Amino acid sequence: QKGYDDLQAIVPTCEQQDFSIGSQKLSKAIVLQKTIDYIQFLHKEKKKQEEEVSTLRKDVMALKIMKVNYEQIVKAHQDNPNEGKDQVSDEVKFSVFQGIMDSLFQSFNASISVTSFQELSACVFSWIEEHCKPQ
Repeated sequence: QKGYDDLQAIVPTCEQQDFSIGSQKLSKAIVLQKTIDYIQFLHKEKKKQEEEVSTLRKDVMALKIMKVNYEQIVKAHQDNPNEGKDQVSDEVKFSVFQGIMDSLFQSFNASISVTSFQELSACVFSWIEEHCKPQ
């Protein structure tokens, strides 16, 4: 009996008694069912958290790789500061930049809806997540 009382104290759904039940004790079957439901809920929450941790670990790994790459670029430039100067004209750089931006703008323009500010915000965030994430 003490075990069932402990379960009722531990499981949140057992503490929240319906007004129709009043001060009556919950049956053992109800306590066990609510305990099972709560355990299933906890397993789902744990799985969600594990997936989130996995995603965050992947993001951290990607950021570490990017950091190493940027550090290598800085080191290479410090070792040979004049290397690479005047090899590509500003016009060519701008042309490449313009091509990238035109492509991004076309996908942005096709993805955005401006019927309301809330919808615009949702569309912008969705587009950023889809098109601006480092790969």
